[in-house]
Amino acid sequence: MIEDRSLLLIFTRNPELGKCKTRLAATIGDEAALNIYKFLLQHTENVTRDLSLTKWVCYSEAINPDDHWDTDYFKKKLQMGNDLGERMENAFRAGFKAGYKHIAIIGSDLYDLSSKDIMNAFELLKNSEAVIGPAKDGGYYLLGMNKIQPAVFKNKDWGTDSVLEATCRDLKSLDITKLEVRNDVDVYDDIAEVPAFQPFLKHIKNDA
Repeated sequence: MIEDRSLLLIFTRNPELGKCKTRLAATIGDEAALNIYKFLLQHTENVTRDLSLTKWVCYSEAINPDDHWDTDYFKKKLQMGNDLGERMENAFRAGFKAGYKHIAIIGSDLYDLSSKDIMNAFELLKNSEAVIGPAKDGGYYLLGMNKIQPAVFKNKDWGTDSVLEATCRDLKSLDITKLEVRNDVDVYDDIAEVPAFQPFLKHIKNDA
C-alpha cells in the first residue's frame, strides 16, 4: 500500500479539434487524431482510477467539470505557466506545498502505460531521490521526485529527443532510478501496427 502522502500529477490537453496530437494529425487527419487522443485519455483514466494515492488531473486550458474524470477519484486542477516546464514545476511545487512527500507526473498519451508501472515508480521513490521513465522517442513518460529540482524544468527543447538526456544530466547528483522504456503516441508509426488503434485508422488503410 502506497502511503497517503503520494501524489500523481496527470497532465492532459483539452481535447479540441486541430489542437491535440498535431504530429499524428499530419498523417491521419485532425478528426482521427482527436478521437485517438480521447481514447488515450480514457485509457489513462482507466489505468489510474483505482490507484491508492491522490491524483490531480491538470488541464491545459480549462477545467471540464462534466468529463469522464470522476471527482470521486480525481481532483481537477489547471496548469499554470508559459511553457510545459514552467507548468510542470508549478504543479510539483503545489503538490509539495500541500504536504505530499512523493510526487510523480505522467502525460495522457501512453497506451503502453500500466497501473503497475505507476505503483512501481512510487515504491522506488521510497529509496530513490528520483525516478524517470524513458520514452522511446528520447523524452520521458514519468518523472518522480521527493523534492523539487528546478533545473529539470528549465532550458529544455520540449517535444524533442534531447529531453531525457538533458533531464538525466540535471539529476546526475541524485540517486535516480530508471524505469522500463515505454512508447508514447506522437506520430503515425507509433500506432500503425497496434491493434487497439486500427478502428481509428480505417480511412488510412483504405486509401493505401
